[in-house]
Amino acid sequence: MLLKIVPREVKEASFLTNSKKVREDALLLSEKTKRKVPFMSEKLKKVQTAPLETDIRKISIKLIDGFPNHPFYVFDDDEMSDLTESIRKNGLISPVIVRQKADRFELISGHRRKHACELLGHDEIACRIVEASDDEAIIMMVDSNCQRTKVLPSERAFAYKMKLEAMKRQGKRSDLTSAQVAQKLTRKTSRQILAEQEGQSQDQIRRYIRLTSLVPELLEFVDLEKIKLCPAVELSYLDEEAQRDVVDQIDETVAFPSHAQTIRMRKAFEQGKLNYDLVKAIMNEEKPNQKPKYSFSYERLSTYIPKELHSNQVEEFVVEALKYYTSRRRKGKQSAAAGKG
Repeated sequence: MLLKIVPREVKEASFLTNSKKVREDALLLSEKTKRKVPFMSEKLKKVQTAPLETDIRKISIKLIDGFPNHPFYVFDDDEMSDLTESIRKNGLISPVIVRQKADRFELISGHRRKHACELLGHDEIACRIVEASDDEAIIMMVDSNCQRTKVLPSERAFAYKMKLEAMKRQGKRSDLTSAQVAQKLTRKTSRQILAEQEGQSQDQIRRYIRLTSLVPELLEFVDLEKIKLCPAVELSYLDEEAQRDVVDQIDETVAFPSHAQTIRMRKAFEQGKLNYDLVKAIMNEEKPNQKPKYSFSYERLSTYIPKELHSNQVEEFVVEALKYYTSRRRKGKQSAAAGKG
């Protein structure tokens, strides 16, 4: 399981969260609603003044646990190197956000910053300690990470699913200190509110969450932009066996299904007609403007590919190696021609 997190250091001010957003919504709505619902204004007032945080202090990194089922990846890549160098030179500008659980702490935001500090050999890290329920912590974690400039589809998929489930659980609570005050007053669904907060349509939220039903291999192809979102959504309706048949055909043909092909697969699956042979037949159809594909034996290539490379870095490594080889070969031919002259 990969460690997970955020790209560059993010200013944490806006992290603090759905609860804060709700208080802002409550402020806007309170004037409209307190005439119709007199008892509401006092409860809204409690939401507006509820404390979010306690203090900032340095905490031993050994006492900080990662967020359960954290959907965001942390890679030891160039961005991590840049972040580590920035912290080495300038220190940690934005404290990570944690909440206390018994005698330990749970990291809500700042997994990449924490990892960078570990790489630098730091024993402690500056932390902003907040008070938050499980669902509030999930919402804070998702909101802080989705502000990144680059979020993989798989990260967004599991993050939206976690946040939506947390919002729905809050909607079932009877107290008015939850993040669902605005929902109760506006009669909006959790999905509508999530879509508005993320700047997405409800359909797009649904599409992303569907990706969580894909087998890991297909989900990785989506992250690598080999399979687009809409075809991936169609494949998510297949069961695991059928999805693995698709993976096998991708490995065999070194080609990826089009949207039209995935629609046919889903329709056949829902009719109980989809099997390995039909998947193969659909996948082997020549698509319009299909370019020739090249396949290479993994056993032959693995000897020359550094083991520390992530799967999404292998293609770039091979391309650079071919560029270097082509350049050396061209220079060799030029030298040979000059010698003959």
